[in-house]
Amino acid sequence: MKRVVFKFGTGVISHSQGKALDIHQFRRLSREISMLCQQGMECIIVSSGAIAAGVQILGLTDRPQDLPGKQACAAAGQPILIQQFDLCFRKLGMHTAQLLLTYSDIDSTRRRNNARHTLDRLLAARNIIPIFNENDTVSIEELNLGDNDRLSAEIAILAEAHLLVILTSAPGLMDGTRLIPVVEDIQSAIPYVTNEKGPQSTGGMLTKLEAMRIATSHGIPAIIASGHTPGLLADAVAGLPVGTLFISAKTPDTKNLKCSIRT
Repeated sequence: MKRVVFKFGTGVISHSQGKALDIHQFRRLSREISMLCQQGMECIIVSSGAIAAGVQILGLTDRPQDLPGKQACAAAGQPILIQQFDLCFRKLGMHTAQLLLTYSDIDSTRRRNNARHTLDRLLAARNIIPIFNENDTVSIEELNLGDNDRLSAEIAILAEAHLLVILTSAPGLMDGTRLIPVVEDIQSAIPYVTNEKGPQSTGGMLTKLEAMRIATSHGIPAIIASGHTPGLLADAVAGLPVGTLFISAKTPDTKNLKCSIRT
């Protein structure tokens, strides 16, 4: 694995039911990603959490439910979100770059190519972590459809990543209390998806499953795992058993991947 996309859900980097950022999580995740970069990895972040940061900035007691309220929180919170990442990475000798996209940017060949060229140049610097988020002030897809889950899959395709890891509050795809370690057929996983989701999540497991379908259909293996487990990022990249692995039919050496997480 050389190039990996990590998606951080709001529940992973916030507390107080999604009404404030969790600085301890920022420090830990930044440290783990920095260690991967020192090993020669190219790491890309897709991060939610702007609304959680904006709630505090706007002095609200609860997360807004109306679209303008969410967009206002996202606009106020996005600078705080990127600032926290930047502070953490700077202490580790690295820098961050902010990339805000909408789905129309992904759909446009010209803008998609521009984003890809920018990303390649940033990664070539070796000491910069690109951080993507959807531009919520002009787009409503993420707010309505999936908490950046689908966007992370699109970014993985854009970056020609070798792996997509979606970190969430759940340990992975669950069958009751049992973790499902491997999924080879997305359709077979649908019966295990419930409507339950965290109070700060807009997507839930269903949109994560859609992200898995998008990534694996383009030959990118993908993982859903807990973002609260120390050391999980390195384990995921190393092929150790973490969360639920979704295997692409186009992925080479899938036998070894299955064996590495067999229970």
